Amino acid sequence: MASFVLIPGAWHGGWCWKRLAPLLRGASHAVYPITLTGLGERAHLAKTDTGLETHVRDVVNIMEWEELREAVVVGHSYAGMDAAGVAGRMPGRVKHVVILDGFLPADGQSLADIKGAEFLDRCRDRAERGGCPWLVPPPKDATFDLKEPQDIAWLRAKLTPHPLRSFTEPVRIEHPLAEGDFGRTFLQCWLPGQPHWKAPQDSFRRVEIEAGHDAMIDAPELMARTLLDLL
Repeated sequence: MASFVLIPGAWHGGWCWKRLAPLLRGASHAVYPITLTGLGERAHLAKTDTGLETHVRDVVNIMEWEELREAVVVGHSYAGMDAAGVAGRMPGRVKHVVILDGFLPADGQSLADIKGAEFLDRCRDRAERGGCPWLVPPPKDATFDLKEPQDIAWLRAKLTPHPLRSFTEPVRIEHPLAEGDFGRTFLQCWLPGQPHWKAPQDSFRRVEIEAGHDAMIDAPELMARTLLDLL
C-alpha cells in the first residue's frame, strides 16, 4: 500500500483532489489531500510571513505525524516547489516525486526566479488592487483549462488568495533530488494545440496525459490510472 500525499497548486486547497482521492483509496492506498496554510479552509491562517517554507513544513509535518513511509508526493503547479523541498528534506520517506504540470526548482530558487520579473510584478499589482499587498487574488477569469460550466463555477467559488511570500521565498533542497533513491516523474498535462513542455531536470521522466492543467478535476480517472502506473 502506498501513501499519496497530494499538494495543491496556487489558490487551490485540498478540495481540488475531491474526485481523485476516492479512486486512489478504492485501489487500497492511503491518501492525504493537503490544504496549505492560508488557503482553502485554512485561509484564516494567512499572515504576512506565510511563505514557501511554511508550506513545505505543512507537508513535512503531515508526513512526520502520520508516520508516512514510501510516500508518493504529488505537487501540482506551484506546489512542485513544495514537493521538491519535501523530497530534499526527507528523502528516506519518499517513494516517488511527481510534479503535476508544475515547477521544479533548483536549490535556492523561488517561483519568481523561475517565472521572471513580469510574473512577480503582475502578482504584486493584483495584490495591491485586491486590497491586501501580501495576498494575491486568483486570476479573475480563471478556468485552469476546465471546460464544463459547472466545474468552472465550482472552481471559482473555491479559489482563495495566495500568500505572496510563497512566490518570492527561495526553496531549500537539502539533498539533491537527482541523488535521491526514489522515482521522479514530471507529469505534463497537455491538450491538442498546446505546446509540449520539456522535463525541467534530466533526472525526471516526462509522462504526458491529455488533460487540462487541473487534471485532477476534469480527468480524475486518467489521473488515477497514471499515478497508479508509477507504483
